[in-house]
Amino acid sequence: MTLSSIRKVYQGAADRHQMFRLFDRHSQRPHRLGAEANALYAGEWFEITEREHDYMFEILPPLWIRGSMFAMREFLTGSVTSVFFALRIDGVIRHFHGYCDLSDGRSVEDMRLAIIERETRPVRAMTRNERLEHIWSATADAYRDYSDKTTPQYLPGQRVIALYSGAGSAGLKLLDDLTGEEIAIKLPVQLRNLPDAAIAA
Repeated sequence: MTLSSIRKVYQGAADRHQMFRLFDRHSQRPHRLGAEANALYAGEWFEITEREHDYMFEILPPLWIRGSMFAMREFLTGSVTSVFFALRIDGVIRHFHGYCDLSDGRSVEDMRLAIIERETRPVRAMTRNERLEHIWSATADAYRDYSDKTTPQYLPGQRVIALYSGAGSAGLKLLDDLTGEEIAIKLPVQLRNLPDAAIAA
């Protein structure tokens, strides 16, 4: 599984428990030490609370501080590390975490601009990809995994989610193959009826 581009992976502001889960959304992936780890994480971002932002600032001395941004000294994988943002959006200071590949000199600024663009849209909406990423982020490890030879339509390394039938039996389905109805069932009630966004974040 290889992801790319800058993408929002959770709708709403994550509390501390959720933030730490989101830091390693791909912990169950096969071949954890493989070379594709940079592409899996680089570009992922989500909103956090001010409290969590300040907590992370105080854990270790940052690698660097640039205005309202700071980077963690410890790298997640390769040249990818956590960058924390305090951004004024529509007159309100909001806080975000993003994984930036520091081997790319533009990655931090590109992330900052992408977050601002996404969060200043006039209509609260979600793309299909954002819905799928939120489902993956919010699902407990026991109900999500990576496909293996026992998975229908086996594709190595693809994400799968447990679905329950009306009879109460569970089966696995590729995350990317969820239907609109299945996506709605998996989303929390407050996110089910949001309009579709035409542009991916």
